[in-house]
Amino acid sequence: MSGLDRFAERFSGPRRIRRGATLTLVFASVLVTGAATGSWSDAADDGRNEPPPAVRSGALAPPQGDADTADKAADAAAEAMADGKSGEDAAEEAVSRSGDRWGSVYSPGEFQEFEKALDGAYTGVGLWARRTADGDIEISKVQKDGPARRAGVREGDRLRSVDGEDVKGRPVTEVLSLLRGGRPGTPVVLGLERGTRAWSEKVRRARLSTDSVMVTEVSDDAVTIKVDAFTKGSGEAVRTAVRDAPEGAGILLDLRGNSGGLVSEAVTATSALVDGGLVATYDVRGEEKALHAERGGDTDRPVVALVDGGTMSAAELLAGALQDRGRAVVVGTRTFGKGSVQMPSRLPDGSVAELTVGHYRTPSGRAVDGRGITPDLEAEDGAEKRAETVLTGLGPPS
Repeated sequence: MSGLDRFAERFSGPRRIRRGATLTLVFASVLVTGAATGSWSDAADDGRNEPPPAVRSGALAPPQGDADTADKAADAAAEAMADGKSGEDAAEEAVSRSGDRWGSVYSPGEFQEFEKALDGAYTGVGLWARRTADGDIEISKVQKDGPARRAGVREGDRLRSVDGEDVKGRPVTEVLSLLRGGRPGTPVVLGLERGTRAWSEKVRRARLSTDSVMVTEVSDDAVTIKVDAFTKGSGEAVRTAVRDAPEGAGILLDLRGNSGGLVSEAVTATSALVDGGLVATYDVRGEEKALHAERGGDTDRPVVALVDGGTMSAAELLAGALQDRGRAVVVGTRTFGKGSVQMPSRLPDGSVAELTVGHYRTPSGRAVDGRGITPDLEAEDGAEKRAETVLTGLGPPS
């Protein structure tokens, strides 16, 4: 990738910890790969997003608190390595003590895996998951032809353990990281529950591809665009779906269970439904920047955005932008509330630490992190039918 999503000299500078040049959002991902990243950039006043320059670590030195956490993680990794211990484990402990809610440490292989996932491929068992209010891990989607589907796992099943480790109450990112585990072909044992039935299922991980955008023509008057994640090309897929929808048809944009992905793809998706203008603002070390949509989007079709508690990060950015700008009626339940800007940092052992350096806001200035997006119409059971009804009520463009 290039432009908004990656650029050269990601890790540079003489310090023991080499701070990443790419600003990212870390998403509690429904992709089985765990967290996904997307870069931010300034946008031109005419609505065009321009690639950021290759900024060196000296120009992007974090505030002291973040620098302390980065240095402590690097020092802990270096000391552990000198003692013959795991540098990655030591860095994880240092980040955990820092209080950074979204701070994470990834092995080189893990970091490479979730970057590959953004290109639409990952190693896993084909499960999407979410955490319920009581801390259970519920399967929200099972990928067609994936190992889990072939083993009989269904949407709505509860995941109790992974390789014997209890997952109740754990962050979804950690659970999905356990599922991702090793190379294709390696086994993993799932502890499952369906109603009163509890059982274990041994499956083998596989290399899977993701079709993150699915289009369904509900009727001549409505098209559903389901976006599972913002992987490479998904924004353009949304734009194509909007452009190819029947004349006068409304758009039901289904963002339920979408944990985010590449921010640039979310901006492109927004551009499909607005004519330029502000998508979001974000701060990095106190400096405010902005993201703008491209001009030329469809501003006539009625739009309803469907969200739930699994709608996170870049998906919240999209929903918030459409809501604030009066471009869509948002239906469903309050979204997750994940809006942290993070920076990847290379550690001495080759692992990567992701540390929070800022947050983003909707066009009206609403903070998303810890708050989420509140729908215009609250609906849980039968939310899709309610959304279709709302879309019908909005009517065709006049």
